[in-house]
Amino acid sequence: MGKIAFVFSGQGAQFAGMGKPFYDGVSAAKELFENAEKIREGTVNQCFEGTAEELRLTQNTQPCLYLASLAGAIALEENGISADGVAGFSLGEIAALAYSGAYSYLDGFKIVSKRGELMGKAAGEADTSMAAILKLDAQTVSEATKEFESLYAVNFNCPGQTVVSGLKTSVDAFSLKVKEMGGRAMPLAVSAAFHSPFMKDAAQAFERELEAYTFSDTKIPVYSNFTAKPYEGNIPSMLASQMQSPVRWQEIVENMIAEGFTDFIELGAGKTLCGLISKISKEVRVYAVSDMETLMQTVKAVKENA
Repeated sequence: MGKIAFVFSGQGAQFAGMGKPFYDGVSAAKELFENAEKIREGTVNQCFEGTAEELRLTQNTQPCLYLASLAGAIALEENGISADGVAGFSLGEIAALAYSGAYSYLDGFKIVSKRGELMGKAAGEADTSMAAILKLDAQTVSEATKEFESLYAVNFNCPGQTVVSGLKTSVDAFSLKVKEMGGRAMPLAVSAAFHSPFMKDAAQAFERELEAYTFSDTKIPVYSNFTAKPYEGNIPSMLASQMQSPVRWQEIVENMIAEGFTDFIELGAGKTLCGLISKISKEVRVYAVSDMETLMQTVKAVKENA
């Protein structure tokens, strides 16, 4: 078997109850949730019982999904499965860096809570949205956005799937054009124009907030959304840049495969990243761990392939 990658879910994958099986079944995961609750009261209830509308709010989504993601990683570690490298989609990168040892899990929780707060505030400053564009190539989508006001191609997910971000009126109008072009637009369950210039002020404020934290060298490679390569240099600057720049997910996965990664385990919520990775390459194995059943299935499969 080649290398094992943990990949951490991004915003939009959230659902009520995420992380609860690990809270109930893994003592170290329960401890993580309870310590986080002391920092941000109400988080555990949001994770386990929040409404769809409540969890859709960026300031809630990000800390909740962060905990669910790391709870899955903790559960895998306790069952003898560790990562040789990691990546996270957007907010998932905060969890990836925590797992790699760049900062403690609780510092990561504080960081992701502030990130969600700042991005949530930015969401209220303009009427914006995002949509996944399917069945069209990335270059076609990128070129077509230039005809619309404040609209950007921001997430390059996999062949035939590119996300656009910008003014809601532009996203809506572009969605109609996409249909004429033979594609399909799918609105995303997020509350703002992430990874676009609309996040510039939030990114600058976030970088200032990060000055309060101490960062360590990562123990394993963490593939950056901003560069699509392993982190090097200034982590706060890279994290701030990530907020207002495209997510280069397809390139990240291709680079990881080139470096020998053969098994990708998605942690957090759902199977979105598994689906993207499978479209990028048919040669790798993908697993999604979100409860005790999928945990044990994944542990068994990975160990059998070792």
